[in-house]
Amino acid sequence: MLCSLLLSAMLGTVAAPAAKAQQFPIPGRPVTLIYGFPAGTSGDVYLRLAAPRLSAALGVPVTVENRVGATGNVAAEAVSRAPADGHTVALVTVSLTATNPLLLRMSFDPMRDLAPVMRTFDAPNAFTVSTQARPQYTNCQAVISALRAAPGRLNYASSGIGASTHLAAAQFLQATGLEAQHVPYRGGPPAMIALYQGEVEFFFYQSGTVVEDMRAGRVRILGITSAERHPQLPDVPTVAEACNLPGFVSTTWHGLMVPSATPPAAIARLNQEFLKINADPEMQARLLNLGLTPLNSNPAEMLAATQRDIQHWGEVIRRAGLQRE
Repeated sequence: MLCSLLLSAMLGTVAAPAAKAQQFPIPGRPVTLIYGFPAGTSGDVYLRLAAPRLSAALGVPVTVENRVGATGNVAAEAVSRAPADGHTVALVTVSLTATNPLLLRMSFDPMRDLAPVMRTFDAPNAFTVSTQARPQYTNCQAVISALRAAPGRLNYASSGIGASTHLAAAQFLQATGLEAQHVPYRGGPPAMIALYQGEVEFFFYQSGTVVEDMRAGRVRILGITSAERHPQLPDVPTVAEACNLPGFVSTTWHGLMVPSATPPAAIARLNQEFLKINADPEMQARLLNLGLTPLNSNPAEMLAATQRDIQHWGEVIRRAGLQRE
């Protein structure tokens, strides 16, 4: 019963009659793609690659807007309160629906107030260390040995309490039975600076964001948190391989959501156009080069993935003893 109610709400089947009859796209009205994280991060890069393609397909202007704050909540809430006409779209991470409700006091309900369009790409996290500040960390086992020798005394970074970068590290520590001090920063870039400067031992960050740093020699990626090696990073093992943790997976997918009363026809059109964008060979090559994996998805698949991740991350949060702020 609960699943059917969630599906109905998220698919926007209880739309107002006027909204159902509304044309999409509305000629001359721009589409705004809103993202809750800074410029240069994986989702921002994706949207800026997708925007001109979507504009050409829909025949209306498409802009990208960054509204940073509260692990994506600020952007998602703004979209939830926007007109339900398909012209305001949020790119969210799995954190919005699977972890934020467990960790943050929210003034809206993403499962009620937003409807899924599709998952757009999967972004595995990268187990990252500094090549200059920690040259001794040549592999995962070296980090494990250091943590074991100083239980609870070494630091690791995250982009914020409850962010995917925090929970991936928490999952790693739970899987290895080790302890370390969590140091949350206000976003990924400050955490990366702390990593460069040796303030922390390691940082689980989205591979699409750190791959250029790896290629420039500033960081070493000890492992990727996906189930398989990424085709553009064939020499980088998975964390499961590198750390001898069979079955270890911790990825951060991104997906599109719209206000819950958005007409199903508008949702279907957005899904159709983004599927085409993801299938474009140039787009696929750009994403894969960034360590990202484009996804073929639909609203029902995104909902099912969300429900799986609510269970998975809920258990990680419980074991980590994290409380709602």
